[in-house]
Amino acid sequence: MNKNDLVTAVASSTGLSKSEAAKAVEGVFDAITGELKSGGEVRLVGFGTFTVAERAASEGRNPRTGDKIAIPASKQPKFKAGKGLRDSVQ
Repeated sequence: MNKNDLVTAVASSTGLSKSEAAKAVEGVFDAITGELKSGGEVRLVGFGTFTVAERAASEGRNPRTGDKIAIPASKQPKFKAGKGLRDSVQ
């Protein structure tokens, strides 16, 4: 499922027009992104939790040449599925 499929599914399940559903989906994505940028987390009970994980700087190797390269520290978005989502997938 891609973003357009998601918008179509939201529109059909809520009775909204496709343009209204697209705004709603974009609004959800923007809200989650904004909260993660500010260092917070988004917890949707029964669905899952979006958080930001800090990755420490490390040293890697270029697979072609074998040269050592420095991998800088970074922040990565993470998602942990909630019990309701895990149970519904099984």
